[in-house]
Amino acid sequence: MYFCVQIFHTKMLDITKIRADFPILSQKVNGKPLVYFDNGATSQKPQIVIDAISKYYQEINANIHRGVHTLSQLATDAYEASRKKIQNHINAEFSHEVLFTSGTTHGINLVASGFASILKPGDEVVVSALEHHSNIVPWQMLCEKTGAILKVIPMNEKGELIMDAYDKLLSDQTKIVTVNHISNALGTINPIKYMIEKAHAVGAAILIDGAQAVPHLKPDVQDLDCDFYVFSGHKICGPTGTGILYGKESWLNKLPPYQGGGEMIKEVTFEKTTYADLPHKFEAGTPNIAGGIVLGTAIDYLNSIGFDNIQQQEKELLQYATEKLLEIEGLKIFGTSEQKTSVISFNIEGIHPYDIGMIVDKMGIAVRTGHHCAQPIMAHFCIPGTVRASFAFYNTKEEIDLMVEAVKKAKTMLS
Repeated sequence: MYFCVQIFHTKMLDITKIRADFPILSQKVNGKPLVYFDNGATSQKPQIVIDAISKYYQEINANIHRGVHTLSQLATDAYEASRKKIQNHINAEFSHEVLFTSGTTHGINLVASGFASILKPGDEVVVSALEHHSNIVPWQMLCEKTGAILKVIPMNEKGELIMDAYDKLLSDQTKIVTVNHISNALGTINPIKYMIEKAHAVGAAILIDGAQAVPHLKPDVQDLDCDFYVFSGHKICGPTGTGILYGKESWLNKLPPYQGGGEMIKEVTFEKTTYADLPHKFEAGTPNIAGGIVLGTAIDYLNSIGFDNIQQQEKELLQYATEKLLEIEGLKIFGTSEQKTSVISFNIEGIHPYDIGMIVDKMGIAVRTGHHCAQPIMAHFCIPGTVRASFAFYNTKEEIDLMVEAVKKAKTMLS
C-alpha cells in the first residue's frame, strides 16, 4: 500500500522545463556550459523569484507595520502573508512562532543569546561532531559567558552520530541539545525525531539546524516536536539575507529579546521599556521586507514541483554520481551513511582537494572545496578538506558525467 501511494504522488519531472526556469544555468563559465554542483552553499534562483524581487520594489516598496498609507499596508499584508505561507509549510501551530531572520546563523545566535539568561555554571549544552561552525561557535560563546559545559556527540567512520553515546551524554544537567538535521559536509541525515524525544525525556530543549534539510524535504515541526528549527532562504531558491527561526510559543515567550530598537517595543519611557508580543518581540528594526515576501514565493515554487518529486530526482542523482565517482581509482567518499541526501564529499589519494576544484572550474564545473565550515569533521578523518558536489533537483546525470570526466582529467594532470 505504501509503495502504491508513493507512485501516485510522484511524477516524472520535466527537467528541461525546470532548468529553463533558472536563467543562470544557461550561461557559460570559462567557455564551458555551467555545471552548478555547489547547491549546499546556495541554490540558484528561478525567474519567478527574481521577478518577484523587482515587482516588490517597483510596486509596493514601503516600510511595514508602521504606516497607514496604502503602500505600507500592501507591503505589510504581503510580508505577513509570506509568514503565513511559511507557517503552513513547516506546520507550525501559530504564525507568531515563525520569526524572520537574516539566515540560519542569525536564528541560532538569537536562541543562544536567549539561553544566557537561563543557564548557570555546571549546566550542559550538547552539540554534535557533525555541526557547521554556525552551530558550534555561538554555543561555545554561550558556555564561556555562563559557565555552562559544552558536550559533543561523537561520530563514526560512516559519518553517523553514535546514538549510544548521545544517550549517555544526556542528564538532568542538559539544558539544550543543538544538532543539524542534515550534515552540510557529508550529507548524513540525523535521526532527529529520536534525538528530540531523548532530549525532552531529561527536560532539555532542542534546536534543529535545518539549513541543509529544507531544500530536500518539508519539516513538520509539530510532528517532530522540536523546540526550535532554523533555516536559510537562500538554500531554497530564495533571496540571500533571509531565514526563519521557528520556536514554540512557550519558549519564545520565555526568552528575552535578542536586539533592541523599533518594532519590538510596546511602550518606551526613560524609566522602563515593555516589549511587543510575538513575533515582533524578536524582529527589531526594518527587516529585509523584499526578502521576506519573496521567500514565500520561493516556497510556493518548490511546492509546485513537489518535495516527493524533488527527493526522487535527487536520490537518483546521488546514486548515479556515487557509482560513477567510485570508478575512479584512488577516490574515496567521506560520509557513507545509508541515510543520506544528495551530497558527495570526496578526495583522491595524494591530491589536495583545492587543486581538483581549481582544475574542474576551468571546465565549467562548480564544486566546493575545503573544510565546509566543519573543521571538526575534517579533523576526525585527518584530512584538510574535501571536494564537495551537492546536487539539486534541477541537475542532471549528463552534468554528473561532465563532472566525472573533469575529475579524471584533474587526476591525470595532478598525479
